[in-house]
Amino acid sequence: MGLAGVYLLTASKRYTGTAVLLIDSRKMQGLQTQAPAGGDSPIDSAMVDSQVEVLKSETIATSVIKQLNLLDSREFTGNEGGLLTSISDLFSGLFPEQRPSQDALMRIAIGKLASNLSIKRVGLSYVIEISYQALSPDQAARVANAVADGYINDSLESKYQASRRAAVWLQDRLKELRAQASSAERAVVDFKAKNNIVDAGGRLLTEQQLAEINSSLTQARAQRAEAQAKLERITSILNADDNDSKVILNDLATVTDTMNNPVITKLRQTYLDYAARQADWSNRYGPTHLAVVNLRNQMREIRHSITEELRRTAEVYKSDLAIAKAREESGQKSLNDTIALSNGTNQAQIALRDLESNAQSARALSDNFLQLYMVSVQQQSFPITEARVITQASNAPNKTSPKTTLILLATLIGGAILAGGVAILLDMLDRVFRTVSQVEQHLHTSCLASIPTIGSEQSVGLSGHPLLSKAGRLFNRRAKRAQPPAARPAPAQASGLPQRSELGSSFPQPHRDRLLTANDSVGRYVINSPFSRFAEGFRSIKLACDLSSYGSSNKVVGITSGLPNEGKSTISEALAQTVAQGGSRTLLIDGDIRNPSLTARLAPTAKAGLIDVVLGRVNWTEAVWIDPQTNLHFLPCVVSSRFSNSSDVLASPQMERLFQHLREHYDRIVLDLSPLAPVIDVRATGALADSYVLVIEWAKAKVDILERVLSETPIVRERLLGAVLNKVNMAVMTRYDIYSAGYYRNRYYERYGYVD
Repeated sequence: MGLAGVYLLTASKRYTGTAVLLIDSRKMQGLQTQAPAGGDSPIDSAMVDSQVEVLKSETIATSVIKQLNLLDSREFTGNEGGLLTSISDLFSGLFPEQRPSQDALMRIAIGKLASNLSIKRVGLSYVIEISYQALSPDQAARVANAVADGYINDSLESKYQASRRAAVWLQDRLKELRAQASSAERAVVDFKAKNNIVDAGGRLLTEQQLAEINSSLTQARAQRAEAQAKLERITSILNADDNDSKVILNDLATVTDTMNNPVITKLRQTYLDYAARQADWSNRYGPTHLAVVNLRNQMREIRHSITEELRRTAEVYKSDLAIAKAREESGQKSLNDTIALSNGTNQAQIALRDLESNAQSARALSDNFLQLYMVSVQQQSFPITEARVITQASNAPNKTSPKTTLILLATLIGGAILAGGVAILLDMLDRVFRTVSQVEQHLHTSCLASIPTIGSEQSVGLSGHPLLSKAGRLFNRRAKRAQPPAARPAPAQASGLPQRSELGSSFPQPHRDRLLTANDSVGRYVINSPFSRFAEGFRSIKLACDLSSYGSSNKVVGITSGLPNEGKSTISEALAQTVAQGGSRTLLIDGDIRNPSLTARLAPTAKAGLIDVVLGRVNWTEAVWIDPQTNLHFLPCVVSSRFSNSSDVLASPQMERLFQHLREHYDRIVLDLSPLAPVIDVRATGALADSYVLVIEWAKAKVDILERVLSETPIVRERLLGAVLNKVNMAVMTRYDIYSAGYYRNRYYERYGYVD
């Protein structure tokens, strides 16, 4: 520390000035509608790296030296001062040297400037950091700001020169393109006049005429076909046998419906009336009767009149047919003439399209070059750059060297080594459980999970108060429901348990007075934060229970600990919530008769519980409470006074029958038991629990105590499913077990989205 102090007092102090530059292509975007020729392109990573090299170039360094007159500063042309500088000046006075030229001084100054200048890109952003070290804060700030200004001025000058060269070239090219466009448009007009191509409403005149003639011809053909059909029909009727009255009547009906001739219609109706009368009279008086013969004669005259009328109509249809044929022939001739004319126009139109396309291309190219020329002229009058300074270097003291903190830390290495040795010695004397390997080594069982603390200041004990995080409480307390008016049942008597109990067979249904509302309980943290390490630990315990069930019945899992306040009740609640959330029918039982803390936290208003069910006072379905969110069922333990024979109750036949009945209704039963050391209740649960889980408080549970209580409780050791490290401080655990708490839990859990 003394040598470090001497060095820090004698070393020259250097200060750093830092300016921050941003490469932003969107700057001044509103002042230009189109990029000029050879203008800005989207900024990519390689371009930003290129700008860093431009900032380090000699062009920028030369402009900074000239702007700040740095050749007059001894810092840039000679030694920087100090003890070594004084000795160097003494020897240089004895051997005078020739003064270097201006170019040599400039090269020296550029080298000094480059050696103290640091330019780097900030991450993968478009931000460039310019730092310069000097003997004074003011000089460091001035040089850093001058480098940024020199880069911006150089960028503006390069853009101005590029815009000026582009404008000169575009102006010459624009004259040629305008002449080409005018010549192409005149060629289009001359070609149209030469080939008599006339546009009318966007279409050629011949095209319109062709459409109209085609429409008229179609109509004439339809009229001719109609007239010919009518004539043929009348001719067929006239050629029919005059004596065949049935045929004549049918044909007359067809003609009447087709032509709508009123004369024929009237004659046909009269004929039909006479025919009906003739048939009637023939039946009455015979076919030779005079009246019947007169009717036949009249009918013959009517047919003759109809025939004459049809002949006159046929002559009219012949005239109409001749007119329709003449009209059709005229239309066909006009169509042929127009088609011949259109074919000639189409041949000329092919060449016309080429001329129009050339004219449009020349005009569009001329307009584009005109726009580029205007933008280039605008860029000359108002050049812009994508770079801007977002932070000016300040002349506030910012000492860079010597690095006092780093030097002082280096001098502490020896003391740190000694402190490490002492820490290792103390760790060897520490006889508490801190790592997974210690649990497996001393207890000869698997460590199912390491449950971290939710907050860093408090932890959960047997009473189950909620943990507090650095930001405040994790859960909002809700108002407790009003207590039901039913009176609490009388406490169990020490002398007489009933010989039988009516357990019932109905499955419990939700009741508004028996709904769990302890949302502020730490056990519900596995539901509210399913991706936390806390929840992941209980999923590990659940998986171990599921795997142990293969091949044997392992429905009832007892949760115990070596000493009180190790968090076994919280572990029981959280494990039950985890199993219930997975869809299994789960029952949580408060089996700690001496101290039913789980009941006090989850169902403080319960009037009946495990003891009342065993004594036969209530049916078990009437004592079960239900969590409406996860469908977890909870059987509390209600005691009104101290219970001395709790082990007898747990070992009673009534208790065993109750658990046998509960096994038929639930897939998993989590039994919260008393700790092993203070009382012997756990030893009486051999007929109740299929396996046990031992809860160990991290960094507090003594190795010797747990080894002793497990040796005194062989039933727990034989059926021990594994141990759980509770209240683990993951950050501190890293010091003892890098793999379990550090590398495994931190790195890999974060990759899969687990959060605390």
